[in-house]
Amino acid sequence: MTDQYYIRLCKVRKSFGEEEVLRELSWEMERGKVYGIVGNNGSGKTVLMKCICGFLPVSGGTVQVGGKYVGTEVDFPESLGVIIETPGFLTNFSGRKNLEILAQLRGKITGSDITRVLRQVGLDPEMKKPVNKYSLGMRQRLGIAQAIMENPELLILDEPFNGLDHHGVEEIRKILLEQKKQGKTILLASHNQEDIRILCDRVFEMDGGVMREVQKIL
Repeated sequence: MTDQYYIRLCKVRKSFGEEEVLRELSWEMERGKVYGIVGNNGSGKTVLMKCICGFLPVSGGTVQVGGKYVGTEVDFPESLGVIIETPGFLTNFSGRKNLEILAQLRGKITGSDITRVLRQVGLDPEMKKPVNKYSLGMRQRLGIAQAIMENPELLILDEPFNGLDHHGVEEIRKILLEQKKQGKTILLASHNQEDIRILCDRVFEMDGGVMREVQKIL
């Protein structure tokens, strides 16, 4: 039987020297739901996301994703698309070339899949322009393409709308709502209340390394 919870955190702590950034967080995230995290800069949102992804080891407690413990059973969750901070690309190559290089690592998708996902996020799959000539919004669209291209079960998105104009924000929101319809689990941090209102099923506020559920603004 499939566990209804895709992510389980049990008493997760994270410290950097004397500074305790996450304080015994216990949290369960159901499959197929969108969870929003809000909070000021430095509240621990990005650190929490990095711990769930396996990018940072926890100082205590456990992180379980898709039934496997991150850091012991697996280094990284097996079916994960992620944007944390500025998406990193090989800036002398085109967006398509970057996605082709990433796709070769796992061999799960084809060139036609890359064409489709670039069109889906509003980028021209034939464009030869190197990423270092992209606007911030174009880089963000490429980051979304990279996150969703292998059809992952879990998306972790830290401020995914940065650099997008109003039209771009609406396009990406539609993509994320479609991902939700497909049963994906999504963890989203955004400073924009409208993003949270439209996309999220439940909303949690981080403050001083602890988390509490807040009422979603309707």
